Amino acid sequence: MGLPSLASLSPAAGRGVWHADELGSADAQVIGTGHAALDAQLPGGGWPVGAMSELLQAAPEDHVWRLLLPALVQSVAARGGPVVLIGPPREPFGASRAAHGLRPEALMWVRSEAAAARLWACEQALRCAEVGAVLAWLPQARVGELRRLQLAAAQHEALLFVCRPEAVAQSASPARLRLRIARCEADPAQIELHILKRRGPPLAAPVMLPARGERMAALLAAARLRRKLRAQQQGAVAVEAVEAPPAANVVRIDAWKAGGANALDRLAVVA
Repeated sequence: MGLPSLASLSPAAGRGVWHADELGSADAQVIGTGHAALDAQLPGGGWPVGAMSELLQAAPEDHVWRLLLPALVQSVAARGGPVVLIGPPREPFGASRAAHGLRPEALMWVRSEAAAARLWACEQALRCAEVGAVLAWLPQARVGELRRLQLAAAQHEALLFVCRPEAVAQSASPARLRLRIARCEADPAQIELHILKRRGPPLAAPVMLPARGERMAALLAAARLRRKLRAQQQGAVAVEAVEAPPAANVVRIDAWKAGGANALDRLAVVA
């Protein structure tokens, strides 16, 4: 006896079946990424809450803050607690984060080089109900350890981001969502987001996002304009100093011709 086909099921049962060629819907809460182009490609339209989102990069901190800041600000506002940073490669620049709405006092930095200590701190932070989100750099984490973090995030409905090297892109991962962040070689003002794992069909082309926020882009554009105007002004002064002729009286040629003056006299008249 063969298995029943989907066509033989009731319409109600068919509505609960996910087709792999369609973008899946979120089965839990999501937080918008703050980037419309990325939201359009994610199940439910945002980062999954209660699940791990894995970010793969060539450099440990490339564009992570640009990508995550809008969601981290929302999470802190919703839960009231801090964003716990575990093992970041550099100390966060508080003024820059505050300019985007994430106050320095909303950041908690756990500094440790030991892989086991980072994993322990990450799991403890996920268990804290007041923590807004957990952002951890775990380059040496194994699949089993990541599975424990995924389970802890699901149990406590926490927002979890794990940053790992892009070299592990071909290895297995329990993450619900997996992205690779890369610089755009053709346009340095853009970053490429390659969605490696999601509930939906593979995405052939990367999602393109501006490498800098609107405020930073405006500041850099203003700085470039100031440098250009300064260079133009300095160039104008230099050209004037080199090329401008000294003040002189214009004398008609026939002013000295009638008097029969010689060549030396002509020079004296012009001078």
